[in-house]
Amino acid sequence: MPTSFLADSPSAGYPKRTMKQPETVSDTEDEELFAPPPDVSHLITEDDTPVDNLFSEKQMRLLTESLHSSWNPGFPFVVMANVAVYVALNRPAIVPDVLLTTQVEPLPEILEKDHRSYFSWLYEGRPPEVVIEIVSNKKGNELGSKMRNYEHMGVLWYAVYDPMLLLSEEPLQLFTLISPRKYQKTAPDTLLGEVGLGLTVWEGAFEGSPCHWLRWRTPDGKLVPTGKERGDHEAARATAAATRASAEAARASAEAIRATAASARAEKLAAKLRELGLDPDSIS
Repeated sequence: MPTSFLADSPSAGYPKRTMKQPETVSDTEDEELFAPPPDVSHLITEDDTPVDNLFSEKQMRLLTESLHSSWNPGFPFVVMANVAVYVALNRPAIVPDVLLTTQVEPLPEILEKDHRSYFSWLYEGRPPEVVIEIVSNKKGNELGSKMRNYEHMGVLWYAVYDPMLLLSEEPLQLFTLISPRKYQKTAPDTLLGEVGLGLTVWEGAFEGSPCHWLRWRTPDGKLVPTGKERGDHEAARATAAATRASAEAARASAEAIRATAASARAEKLAAKLRELGLDPDSIS
């Protein structure tokens, strides 16, 4: 998958979890001015080069769309696919297949030049919190230079999904940053810290294509559904509720019919007793 516009990336420490205000500079004792944003007009934010195969394209969309459609963690987040990441003006971009950062606000006006890429200084100075790379050949260096780039950048969680087992016998490998510039391999089902999600390989059909797909999962092991899955589930639940309501109405109607029939039989018997000169009310 696309590795970067160039390879190296700068060192960065652990990302901050707290939301902070834009940096300001003092003008007078009574006035503060916001520092001007850096000039990014010379940076490459897109190169229009088609690089993805069909599986990778679908896989990236599955990972981003499901969070946008169905994940409501109670804090803002950004999730992107195939978007350039810049952590400094004088460093080349790196292009992860998928990235996720929590506790940051999505930027408005995404057609603006300085909003077209993941410029870390616009996201509280933080690199991506989670990066996922999808292996489609042996040339991507996902376990080599690419992983070192993310170590140096300070990405807390790095996942390599290798559905064709091109790099190892493990379809999913997960690494966590234990110190600046140092990853440690961890169990692939490990929850991603304060993100509050994990990753899992799921066998099923996405957009009509059966395969083994990488999916987000909740702490209780449930998949984060796509918008279609959630809609289908809600429709099925509504249909089931309507079916139950219809069955209950049918039972109530049958009971009413039985009650009416019983009342008619009782009235017929009472009339017969009266014909015989008997008082039906006196018969217990």
